[in-house]
Amino acid sequence: MKVLVLGGTGFVGRVVVGEALAMGWEVTAFNRGSQEPPAGVTVLRGDRTAPGGLAALERGEWDVVVDTWSWAPSAVRDSAALLAGRAGSYVYVSSRSVHAEPVPFGADESAPVVAASADDGDGPYARNKAGGELGAVAAFGDRALLARAGLIIGPHENVGRLPWWLGRIARGGAVVAPGPADRGLQYIDARDLAVWCLEAGARGVGGAFNVVSPPRFTTMGELLETCVKVTGSGAELRWIEEERLLAAGVEPWVGLPFWLVGADYDFLHGGDVGKAVAAGLRVRPVTETVADTWAWLRGLGGQAPMRADRPLKGLDPDVEARLLAS
Repeated sequence: MKVLVLGGTGFVGRVVVGEALAMGWEVTAFNRGSQEPPAGVTVLRGDRTAPGGLAALERGEWDVVVDTWSWAPSAVRDSAALLAGRAGSYVYVSSRSVHAEPVPFGADESAPVVAASADDGDGPYARNKAGGELGAVAAFGDRALLARAGLIIGPHENVGRLPWWLGRIARGGAVVAPGPADRGLQYIDARDLAVWCLEAGARGVGGAFNVVSPPRFTTMGELLETCVKVTGSGAELRWIEEERLLAAGVEPWVGLPFWLVGADYDFLHGGDVGKAVAAGLRVRPVTETVADTWAWLRGLGGQAPMRADRPLKGLDPDVEARLLAS
């Protein structure tokens, strides 16, 4: 199989490239060249935001295109339109954030989506992804596969969620943990997302899919206890109820990654994934994801790369100290 990855050097795109190479596929990556892709990849240079920036894509044929773009939907529109006659399927890595809030626990792909246009410039994340979906479908129709991912973690994460928890727990001592410990979490390892996108794209699967683990695939307790185990730090998890955390000014999702409350929890940790599971989605155990991410971090000296357009994650040490002392 021949795959074209639009991007291919960040987080999800890089993992898609790695999994495609491991599957024996012929991989082409199109990007601006700010980072080098792995060995064995054919590189095409261009800037999707610049006039004439897609010139390198005017020739060539591929079985599958994978696009992870998160900014102006018009870039997806233009890329998909250019490739529609020379590619079998177009896999757009979208997000469950396209749904219009509130999104109840258990919602599937049919939940309402925010208003957007394929012609939009850069805007809010949800509208960017929703507009990107429209651009992919406009060009490829039922050959467009919309992979609506949720929380994405694993090696190469450049958003700072699991890396922050691993780094904090590796330092040891008492660690604030958002209770209750048995509250379920939903996420996807980037490698499982990549494999599913490639395999489903190769089969010509189309339409929208929630691509994330089943609800309660793991719990906050299992996740953080696994972090303690793999780091060998002996850290002590101090479980604190959400009312105390909120009263102390801790920001869900950012201050304590993975942690959400109320309607946001129902939205991000309660998606129905039956459709993707029926289409072959396989999710590795959380113990494997955490251990592999820690091994990757150690190989980098403990410091993960961070996207400049995302806020820094993690609890302020002074706030943590006050919570532990109270």
